[in-house]
Amino acid sequence: MYFIGIDCGTQSLRTGIFDENGKPLAFATKDYPVYYPSSGWAEQDARDWWNALKFTVKKALKDSGVDLKSIGGISLDATACTVVPVDERGEPLRRALLWMDVRAFKEAQEVTETSDEVLRFAGGDESAEWMIPKAMWLKRNEPEIYNRAKYIIEATDYLMYKLTGRWTVSMCNATCKWNYVSVLGGFPVNLLKKIDMEELLEKWPEDILNIGEMSDKLSPAAAEELGLPSGIPVAEGGIDAYLAMVGLNITTPNRMGIIMGSSTCHMVITDEPVFETGVWGPYPDALIKGKWVLEGGQTSTGSVVKWFTDQFTNLSYEELDNEAGKIPPGSEGLIVLEYWQGYRSPIRDPLARGTIWGLSLKHTPYHIHRAIYEGTAYGTRNIIEAITSRGVTLNEIYACGGGTRSKIWIQINADVCGVPIYIPEIEEAGCLGSAISGAVGSGFFKDLQEGADHMVKIKSVIDPNLKNKDIYNFYFDKYRKTYDQLKELMHEMVRFTT
Repeated sequence: MYFIGIDCGTQSLRTGIFDENGKPLAFATKDYPVYYPSSGWAEQDARDWWNALKFTVKKALKDSGVDLKSIGGISLDATACTVVPVDERGEPLRRALLWMDVRAFKEAQEVTETSDEVLRFAGGDESAEWMIPKAMWLKRNEPEIYNRAKYIIEATDYLMYKLTGRWTVSMCNATCKWNYVSVLGGFPVNLLKKIDMEELLEKWPEDILNIGEMSDKLSPAAAEELGLPSGIPVAEGGIDAYLAMVGLNITTPNRMGIIMGSSTCHMVITDEPVFETGVWGPYPDALIKGKWVLEGGQTSTGSVVKWFTDQFTNLSYEELDNEAGKIPPGSEGLIVLEYWQGYRSPIRDPLARGTIWGLSLKHTPYHIHRAIYEGTAYGTRNIIEAITSRGVTLNEIYACGGGTRSKIWIQINADVCGVPIYIPEIEEAGCLGSAISGAVGSGFFKDLQEGADHMVKIKSVIDPNLKNKDIYNFYFDKYRKTYDQLKELMHEMVRFTT
């Protein structure tokens, strides 16, 4: 039996085919563009996701050589909160507002100022990245599109509809990005009343499903486009980082999963709700019913590395890494704040922007490359300390994503955080987690934990170099103080230029 896992990321969509033991038979990837119309804005064309999904599924099937009749289930994940308004036929009415788009910072502040009880389960403040502020922005700035929209949904919902013909909402997305709180009764009706957005409830699909719950079967129309038999079970998907948790086997407490892509997400499961950590959550039932999730995150990490490499060098990542490895910890006096698209946690500041300081004529592109790695690692440590300060124990980190390909970047993270980092055999944990979800939806496994225990394997462990502890303690202190010193200047600059 084989399972298809689809991972719709920021820069590309990836499809993997796995057997029941988690062994990959084939992967396929297709890139698509991100549009940046203004500072702090980011958009994508939803049609690009579906075209990429069709291309990668067909290619993975061809490369794997599997018997199509042996495909037992399909599931997917996507970036969140990537918001797209669609008409009654499911056609996008405009480009999607990508998760990293923070244009709705004023609307997010208005939501926060309501002090509604649902906000306590989101970390206390509303994020400009989330569903409700983005929908508010659409209503105010593009009312014709807002009013025409049959549904205002996310990338996950759009692709699930394209596969099955059924409109559903993932419990994962609704809980983490739409202020849905199961223990308070579900959708935030009172909050929407306070901000004059009650009609938004009518623009959300009614059916809410858990990750791994069977949504429907592959529709004849989708089957024809994908080159698959119709009727294959399609399991409800969710947020890319949450399916990557499954692909890392982060299904029990005391472990942190870090998903190192264009952004970095930091995921922790707890048995009880833990409040006031500075990160998002505690989210009830977002991944596993009866468990809680804390979600930290850095909006820009891998995207900063790519930005620097593309804009200022003609060098490969391998050459940059090799030379950066010869530079001592601290990059000889450089500090980078990785807030190119805002500061997500443990402080929520969409007006924060990136910073590099300490530059001298001695510094080279390799110094800056290493300093970017270190800055992102300081951000991860900042999140870890915010969570552990509330009594949560974290003994291990499990990492996946494109960032794990860089040995120096992973080692820097281990050194800065002082915690061993476990690397799975399957780097594409999102694809694997989605495949596990598909296996659960088909009935092959009873739940996500059983599937993860069976299909996830660990390849290596990166231990921290204790010789670098004091050095990185010094630089980490300067990293935190830098934001305090520059915050007001950042805010003034953003307001002046937008």
